[in-house]
Amino acid sequence: MRKIKLTVQYDGSRYSGWQTQPGKNTIQGKLVEAVSNLIGEQIPVHGASRTDAGVSALGQAALIEVDSPIPTENFPRAINGKLPPEIVVTSAEKVSKTFDLIGGVTSKLYRYTIHTGRFRPVLKLNQCWHLHQKLDVEEMNKAAQLLVGKKDFKSFATAADKRKSSVRTIFRCDVTSEDKYIYIDVEGDGFLYNMVRNIVGTLTEIGNGRWQSEKITEILEAKTRTAAGRLAPPEGLCLIWIKY
Repeated sequence: MRKIKLTVQYDGSRYSGWQTQPGKNTIQGKLVEAVSNLIGEQIPVHGASRTDAGVSALGQAALIEVDSPIPTENFPRAINGKLPPEIVVTSAEKVSKTFDLIGGVTSKLYRYTIHTGRFRPVLKLNQCWHLHQKLDVEEMNKAAQLLVGKKDFKSFATAADKRKSSVRTIFRCDVTSEDKYIYIDVEGDGFLYNMVRNIVGTLTEIGNGRWQSEKITEILEAKTRTAAGRLAPPEGLCLIWIKY
């Protein structure tokens, strides 16, 4: 048996998230179907990040265990022939028997894209949040720097997140702009449920002048979801990469 790590890209706008759910169209479900059809038996496909409904990825990591004569480097082409066009496997590599898909992660990078133009960018609606507002990018970035470090992010987790610890380490959180687009890049060792989208929603409240950048410190100290800003929609979020 070989353990093979796959790198997967997908447009998640038409899917109910990564994780398989009864009666739902999911990324994991499509991959299980494709790999199982290829191998000729039911093959589980595990993911390193359970992206939400509507969220996309350029660097999701997945793991399969197979007993097959197919060379490892040929798996992307073989699997892609059985996948819908909005999901693609871009690489495959054999990993050790002790490889830990989730526990071995050292960092993940998410990018959130906001479009602030007057008109909706119709060709990119699945990959951004159209928010026709004047946002102060400099103030947003100033606030974002207050999120960097090892902190308790309970205020930025959905109430449904029941994990024992809400402490995470953010290595960087940068807000930049290009033309009518604003990009929020958040790199960390792990994330709570809806954490990045809650951070984005909070930063937009600072960008539009409702709050000052120092509000971030107050929100972190509150340790309650109601202290933070609104939840940004899923379409603007993309998992860029996962490092081990």
